[in-house]
Amino acid sequence: MLFDFENATIKEYIKQAEFGIERESLRVNTDGRLAQTPHPFERHKNIDRDFCENQIEIIGDVFTNPKQLNDQLFELQRFINTRLKENGELLWPFSNPPKISGEDEIPVAEYTGSLQSKSLYRQYLAQKYGKIKMLFSGIHLNFSFSGQLIKTAFEQSKENDFIKFKNDTYLRLASRLMQYTWLVVYLTAASPVSDCTVGTDSNVYSSIRCSDKGYWNHFVPILDYSSLDNYIMSIQKYIDNGNLNSVSEFYYPVRLKPRGANRLETLAENGINHLELRVIDVNPLSPTGIFVEDIQFIHLLILYLASLPESDFTEIDQLKSVKRIKEAAVFGNDEIRQMAKLILDDIQSFTIKNFPDYRDVTDYQLEKIKTGNSYAEIISKRFSSAYMEKGLKLAKEYQRSVGYV
Repeated sequence: MLFDFENATIKEYIKQAEFGIERESLRVNTDGRLAQTPHPFERHKNIDRDFCENQIEIIGDVFTNPKQLNDQLFELQRFINTRLKENGELLWPFSNPPKISGEDEIPVAEYTGSLQSKSLYRQYLAQKYGKIKMLFSGIHLNFSFSGQLIKTAFEQSKENDFIKFKNDTYLRLASRLMQYTWLVVYLTAASPVSDCTVGTDSNVYSSIRCSDKGYWNHFVPILDYSSLDNYIMSIQKYIDNGNLNSVSEFYYPVRLKPRGANRLETLAENGINHLELRVIDVNPLSPTGIFVEDIQFIHLLILYLASLPESDFTEIDQLKSVKRIKEAAVFGNDEIRQMAKLILDDIQSFTIKNFPDYRDVTDYQLEKIKTGNSYAEIISKRFSSAYMEKGLKLAKEYQRSVGYV
């Protein structure tokens, strides 16, 4: 296990963590078509372009409480909607894009001066993956244990190198989380409905962007989690052989990130600061695109994984993990549902024993399975007919509900 859950000092800090979030959204006009205006937010630390000029990325600050994270996301969207309202625009509430007539409606993000290389990189992505695929928006959740927890665990260990201990902790956690990421996909998938112009039929997938039609590299990378140096080298080889342009193109469900620029050199120099989970759909059932309960569950899942005994994460295991994530994104997969129920029962037993005040977190997820009311099932029933019309109505409703600054 990563931490000794029976140790009183460890238990004092075990629930302390830090969370950050990045949410991608498309700007649309009042007809529900992609806005063709320039990105309206310049030099804002929490708001950026993403792949294209009409795609906004909201970048939250770091918080120790998921509710604070969601509150800031709400306030940032309130600020954004004030500006968009003035321009006659809205935030599209789905992961899947609206109706698209052609790629000329998707202008690559325009960066100038010293940032021009970012535009060139996006043009490379457009050529390699196609502009439409890059429109599928999602939510990335960043997670780290508190510094005090890592420090206390190090002091309780027999290790003599704190930096190595911290890096190894996150490497082991990332390999375990990859094996259970399919569960997160199954429980948070929220994009079963799409417009026919994106090339995927509705109600085939519960999450198109996590499915075999979604946001993946053209190969399945095999990573070495035995040390940070080996992890970096296992990504670098794909850059050296031309499979990847840079680490930014590494579209893996769980990534290890440094503090500062997302470069392998920074990761080697500064070590691992946090992990990034990249498989969460923008949920149209929530004004912010995500429910606090799901962030809380991911935290609880990570604590559960930290309690498991050591195990290898072989090449075969890695291939199986990716395959299972894609299977979990298939709408109505009964085998995955049964597996999810078994693991959630185990997580609930773990919770009752270690964190009884978190019992409602597992109850919330189990209820989705027991009642057949997963997000994907609810969204399918509500939006399968008139996706564009109902999506536009929802976008206007959310713009009104958040109010204006």
